[in-house]
Amino acid sequence: MGCRRALNVGLLFNDLSVHGQFPDAIAFGVAVARMMGLRKLARQRYQLDLQCHSNVAQAKATRDLSVQEAAQRMGKLERSALMQWLARAGWEGDRQHDCDEYFECKDEVVTNTAVGEAAHRVHQGEGCSLVSMTPSSWLFSPLQVDWHDGESIRCIDVPNYWTAEDLIRSLDVESVSLASWEDLEAIARTRYGDLTFLQDCFKPLRGLPFGKAPAKALLSRLSVLDDLKSCFDENGHRTHAGHEILRKHFRGKKAWFSNSSATEKSKYEQELTFPHPVRNREALFCPWHAKVKTSQLRLHFSWPIHASTPLYVVYVGPKITKR
Repeated sequence: MGCRRALNVGLLFNDLSVHGQFPDAIAFGVAVARMMGLRKLARQRYQLDLQCHSNVAQAKATRDLSVQEAAQRMGKLERSALMQWLARAGWEGDRQHDCDEYFECKDEVVTNTAVGEAAHRVHQGEGCSLVSMTPSSWLFSPLQVDWHDGESIRCIDVPNYWTAEDLIRSLDVESVSLASWEDLEAIARTRYGDLTFLQDCFKPLRGLPFGKAPAKALLSRLSVLDDLKSCFDENGHRTHAGHEILRKHFRGKKAWFSNSSATEKSKYEQELTFPHPVRNREALFCPWHAKVKTSQLRLHFSWPIHASTPLYVVYVGPKITKR
């Protein structure tokens, strides 16, 4: 993995993801090794430091042991690396949210935690993500954080990662320089070789005001589709990694990808039908789509996804099924 340019984004360790869940110091050590691997990845590939809060050392690793106590039962090198990281000045030296502000996530007050800090930074327009320990009760993304500001509540989605694959996908997108929809198209066609783009699929974006955030969100969705298309074994069966992608991104109310409703399919059948790029007398009905809700953009693609047939990206642009 070659070095990339340094990213102007924040990457914070989710201190709440250490909550006494490990049965013993050995299991905790295994989880620490995974997390330190993600830290190393961020530093070497993106010159990005994973910052933690100094209070992590006092958090409960097991029912009876704090992180600092559990670390004493690890190997010398592993213990030294962990304790040096915890002893360094963390994000609290650059904290942006006040200790008397009220942030909530999962019905839990998250003020004075990395979750609250990341939410504040995201709301201010900064790139900021969390890395969580695994296993833990924080293995979902995005984290939906409510910032109670007087009588109003601001709902903030905070990206959260715990696997190398998802972290790389996110930071690879962050490392891209985008200044126009044409840049988006050029990068997408070059980078995502497992996808087949219709010739005019990006045309609906022309004339729309360019936004860097929605453009990067579209790249993130294309990256997921590209990965999913490659997740088949030699027999054409979907791999475990493919099933994980479906679980993470295609299921649930906040999923990036979904099928259009029966009403939408009926009402917008013509608009959701696209010419087949190879078979002149056939068409592609593509109600499956990815969502970028902030700008009401959609990315429609062929479904189902098989190992032996192309995955066509047929439309990238404003929401088709407007009510």
